Amino acid sequence: MKVVVLAGGLSTERDVSLSSGAGICRTLRERGHKAVLLDVFLGFPNAPENLEDVFDLPNGNLEIAEGIKTTAPDLNAIKASRADKSDCFFGPNVIELCRLADISFLGLHGGYGEDGRLQAAFDLLGIKYTGPNSFGNALAMDKSVTKQIFKMNHIPTPDGTWVYEDTKDTPLAKLGLELPVVVKPCVGGSSIGVYICNTEEEYRAALDASFPQEYCVMVEKYIKGREFACGIIDGKALPVIEIIPKSGFFDYANKYQAGCTEEICPANIPPEVEQRMRQATERAFHALQLNVYSRADFLLDENGEIYCLEVNTLPGMTAASLLPKEAAAVGIPYGELCELIIEKSLDARYR
Repeated sequence: MKVVVLAGGLSTERDVSLSSGAGICRTLRERGHKAVLLDVFLGFPNAPENLEDVFDLPNGNLEIAEGIKTTAPDLNAIKASRADKSDCFFGPNVIELCRLADISFLGLHGGYGEDGRLQAAFDLLGIKYTGPNSFGNALAMDKSVTKQIFKMNHIPTPDGTWVYEDTKDTPLAKLGLELPVVVKPCVGGSSIGVYICNTEEEYRAALDASFPQEYCVMVEKYIKGREFACGIIDGKALPVIEIIPKSGFFDYANKYQAGCTEEICPANIPPEVEQRMRQATERAFHALQLNVYSRADFLLDENGEIYCLEVNTLPGMTAASLLPKEAAAVGIPYGELCELIIEKSLDARYR
């Protein structure tokens, strides 16, 4: 099978995406597929005259993945590095190569790749892709929308609301909240831009740091508890995994740097608690009108209450990522997982 693995782009999760994409591309090639890794924004500017030859590259273009740094990438520098200086999201030859492929495996994270716009464009262009549909991606990407859908479907989630730049001075009491709170972007991932605020000064500083970069910011009740995640494939939840950061919370550095966290799967929690998490994961999956696969993130407080924080529609697929570890716990190795995602994506939309 000819597969374009799309990664990179213009998200703050760009480095994570390239690392995910490299892992996916490498294992698909090892399993006999003609897979090539492409940066969706930078594209493949020096392609051979016969584009089909790209699928026969001896290294699959894997050299474009340089690993995950400890800080978010400089997106302005990425934009400036593009040879044609175009502001089109799709780089040179990306659309053409995706049309030649049997399917495009979406290793993208964050804006454009995970908010439904790319999927909608591919739907119009007749390009086959992996992961959830455009509408489900759009719903899940905006945390303010997700919060409302969770509440409507009785999925436990922290109390919270959202503010805009012109309403950021609204007192917490009028928002129905009190300290401590969590401030985070309505649209974003990898815990970039997340602040835990214990004082009014910290809260105001978090809002000042968030605007005007963000159009909307979530303000939530802070829940002290253990951190968990639960992946889902084809509507069925996988075993729950616990994430134990060595310091702080599961932020950008702890997520992707080796040795910063310990993961336990299956999680060491009572069966009844795990069952509640798995049921909430499946309800969230269907409420957000998703298909194929995703991953829900949870907190468990000291009273045994669970809280679903968000759903990631294109969860990380790096060596340190959670979904592959959950799949391995039920006997699905990494390479088989990548092929399973392709098969379920074809089943969901193209067969």
